[in-house]
Amino acid sequence: MNAPTTYFEHGTAAERWERARLFFDAKEYARAAQILCALAQEAPEQLAPRLLLARAYYHSAQLSRAEEELRALLERWPVEDYAHLLLGRTLERRGRAGEARPHLRMAAAMAGEFPEE
Repeated sequence: MNAPTTYFEHGTAAERWERARLFFDAKEYARAAQILCALAQEAPEQLAPRLLLARAYYHSAQLSRAEEELRALLERWPVEDYAHLLLGRTLERRGRAGEARPHLRMAAAMAGEFPEE
């Protein structure tokens, strides 16, 4: 069994989730991602840790990881509008505006934002 190597890896899943949220709220995104990655692996069927993990990757400029996590999220939860929005923003930051457009449009449509004609 792999033993935790640092203090933030100790505790129950709920304690680690709270710790990850504290790091995220403190803008310590890379540290939050480190905790959330383990949580997401333990419970891949739970949306919240995986979405926060993708956000932590995005904010810590780990854009490849953010994209990978968001694509996996959308494969499982295709109607998750925030995942579409964040994937669109991630792709834009990676210089892939053409790939971003459909995700941004989908997120806007799901949020009820339609372009005025």
